[in-house]
Amino acid sequence: MNKSWLYVILTSIFELIWVFGFNTASVWWHWLIIVFVILIDFHFMSKACENLPTGTVYAIFAGAGTTGAALMDVFFFGGHLNIGKIIFIGIIITGVVGLKLAHNNETEGVA
Repeated sequence: MNKSWLYVILTSIFELIWVFGFNTASVWWHWLIIVFVILIDFHFMSKACENLPTGTVYAIFAGAGTTGAALMDVFFFGGHLNIGKIIFIGIIITGVVGLKLAHNNETEGVA
């Protein structure tokens, strides 16, 4: 696996950490930790964008964050999962996989 894709995975994970923090922070130092995690997250995103198309990196970041936040709401914060949420999460995942496949086809065609 290309190191840049590792950065994409890390930025997606760190995004979920700070989103979780937004829902659980209750004192000032929690918010300080969240700001630190956001800075690390954006560092990983910038490293991923050095060798991958920015649009692809951002789409995966946003897709993972949206899907992860929706699932986090269900599993950690008592939210409800319905057929509409499942369908739209599937559409997001399909779009992210499609971008990855399109990127692979684009790079294979380059000599």
